[in-house]
Amino acid sequence: MADVTAAAVKQLREKTGAGMMECKNALVEAGGNEEQAVDILRKRGLASAKKREGRIAAEGIVGSYIHMGGKVGVLVEVNCETDFVARGAEFQQLVKDIAMHVAAAEPRFVSRDQVAADDLDKEREIARAQAKNDPKNASKPEQVIDKIVEGRLNKFFEEAVLLDQPFVKDPAKTVAELVTEKIAMTGEKITIRRFMRYKMGEGLERRGEDFGNEVASLVG
Repeated sequence: MADVTAAAVKQLREKTGAGMMECKNALVEAGGNEEQAVDILRKRGLASAKKREGRIAAEGIVGSYIHMGGKVGVLVEVNCETDFVARGAEFQQLVKDIAMHVAAAEPRFVSRDQVAADDLDKEREIARAQAKNDPKNASKPEQVIDKIVEGRLNKFFEEAVLLDQPFVKDPAKTVAELVTEKIAMTGEKITIRRFMRYKMGEGLERRGEDFGNEVASLVG
């Protein structure tokens, strides 16, 4: 098996627009040869997704998912270019899968650019403080601390940003890579525009007697 570096995967992804896992697999299959990897991705229909990024996706559907007997509900808007694709089984299954994923994974943002600068600065500040307070990092230079901070920020994105999250039905790919696959299959630009997740009773205070009964049941 070829030794495929992260830099090679990143370069192939930027060149083709295909997902990270698809690029890595193509490079492995091509023995690390980038040109052959591009050909592999093109044959699979995965190398042209990036060319569609500038096109307008104004069609699509709003999908829903209800879980736990009505305790959790999700609405999600996913856009494509034509009503023909929006009515297709492949696209509609994608919307259902994304709604189900949002119910399970509880993302806070669709993409990284939706994270407010203040929130990102706060996460960076916390990550830096944690890194510096760790005794294992006491003698490490500042550039190493910077790398640790960036790693923790990437972990934050993976937990909070929908497109960065591992897809619940196949954690080997991210939601972004799932969308890229569907772009290749449909031949249209596809974007997740927005979502809303509802959890029954979220934000409400329980009545005092209900809380008391719950505590009593726990202590026997």
